[in-house]
Amino acid sequence: MMILSTALSLCRRTQAQIHMEDEPPPQGVSAKALEATLLSALKMLDVGKWPIFSLCSPEEIKLIRQACVFGSAGNEVLYATENHEVFVLGMNCSGCLGTGDMQSTIEPRRLDSLCGKKIACLSYGSGPHVVLATEEGEVYTWGHNAYSQLGNGTTNHGFIPCQVSTNLVNKKVIEVACGSHHSMVLTSDGEVYTWGYNNSGQVGSGSTANQPIPRRVTSCLQNKIVVNIACGQMCSMAVVENGEVYVWGYNGNGQLGLGSSGNQPTPCRIAALQGIRVQRVACGYAHTLVLTDEGQIYAWGANSYGQLGTGNKSNQSYPTTVIVDKDRVVEIAACHSAHTSAAKTQSGQVYMWGQCRGQSVTFPHLTHFACTDDVFACFATPAVMWRLLSVEPDDHLTVAQSLKKEFDNPETADLKFLVDGKYIHVHKVLLKIRCEHFRSVLNNDDEIIEMSEFSYPVYRAFLEYLYTDNIRLPPEDAIGLLDLATLYRENRLKKLCQQTIKQGICEENAIALLSAAVKYEAQDLEEFCFRFCINHLTVVTQTQGFADMDHDLLKNFISKASRVGAFRN
Repeated sequence: MMILSTALSLCRRTQAQIHMEDEPPPQGVSAKALEATLLSALKMLDVGKWPIFSLCSPEEIKLIRQACVFGSAGNEVLYATENHEVFVLGMNCSGCLGTGDMQSTIEPRRLDSLCGKKIACLSYGSGPHVVLATEEGEVYTWGHNAYSQLGNGTTNHGFIPCQVSTNLVNKKVIEVACGSHHSMVLTSDGEVYTWGYNNSGQVGSGSTANQPIPRRVTSCLQNKIVVNIACGQMCSMAVVENGEVYVWGYNGNGQLGLGSSGNQPTPCRIAALQGIRVQRVACGYAHTLVLTDEGQIYAWGANSYGQLGTGNKSNQSYPTTVIVDKDRVVEIAACHSAHTSAAKTQSGQVYMWGQCRGQSVTFPHLTHFACTDDVFACFATPAVMWRLLSVEPDDHLTVAQSLKKEFDNPETADLKFLVDGKYIHVHKVLLKIRCEHFRSVLNNDDEIIEMSEFSYPVYRAFLEYLYTDNIRLPPEDAIGLLDLATLYRENRLKKLCQQTIKQGICEENAIALLSAAVKYEAQDLEEFCFRFCINHLTVVTQTQGFADMDHDLLKNFISKASRVGAFRN
């Protein structure tokens, strides 16, 4: 356990770093094969922001189509591959990985009992326990079970996924939700079933006795068709088809939105939302968000971190309007393990508020993210997923993805660069749009341009950068690209080259990189390389690069090293 904990704390590889490790497409591959490869890559999940995925190889990550990071510190993950195989890895607290034991693992382990079953949705509790529904509507549970939250009639922990069938026979489950130690599912005919911990009435049975098996929540939901469910730590919510919201369970922070702080053992309609048609509900640890059919957000409950987005830290027991943007909101996000809130607008802007990296953000803050999932990966504590993250089901490509796909595609290109005897296929109009150099030198009648100033890897990387905004080169080749960036006055590319060089510096290449930084007048990079050389002076001075060092550079290096006391005993 200690080894895994240490490994997880050290794993911080970003998705950008994973991309940097990918090799450029091989030469001689057909355009259709290249397109298929690129399209497959575009269907990868962007999971690199969650540290636990640093335990997976790039090859494993490319196969992932669904994933959920969970646990008290984001130290467990379940994922499904493109052929519906299911794997888990992590700490395995309370047997929550479903591997049949409580052994932690830094290597993905396959869950044979779930392989071949298409996962529709998944949720998790604090124990943790896991509740999963398949596309066929079957429910499987495993993990912590001290409060019967697995729904199997016992309080024994479940070390392997087992189907929950009691009272769910012939029922198709379409949505699942977990509180800290209770579980809830929604069936295709609009019925809600709950089980588990019930100290505050969170299973909605009318009592506070724990519920060992699934039972339908009735009371005022008896004749209602429920379309959405959610759980806070110790409360439950349901949205019915006419947009009304029903709540039950713990209410000490006003998270039920009833205007009081008393617990509610059976479902109760939120009267303050009369006339407002709610589409979705999302629960944090002790706060609640709802999204209306007009794209507005209402919030209530605990607010010690600003998670209601009202500009203060006062709890609210009544629904309060959250001002996100003039644009319509299309998605809200929260999870019961965090005090963080997020929303996405119709134009694609993502906002966050609440507890963000230990800070309290009391107003919705515009982020640079493209999805609400990234908010929880980068700013929530713990860094878990608020939902099962899946690849988009359609094949629609964004403008950026379409441009990336067309790089070096001979079927659509109207210009070829001949470098070191190899062709690189590009599009004149894109080059002119993206690069001032090409705008001034390209002619409409150009079909082939020979390039001898730079090597093939360097020039290919440059052209690919114009299509993708990223570079993929080892640090030694990035020196040549830095030369090109300087010549073409591409300042952003110059910065990317410097970052790549910094990430790849070592004792063997430190002097070569220092020389390049001096040559191309990259002062920040020069200072970085110099400090590296000083910190590894004994090894660096024994390398061939140091022995071959330019006389003037050596003289300046020794002088500067002396000034910082590198040669003192």
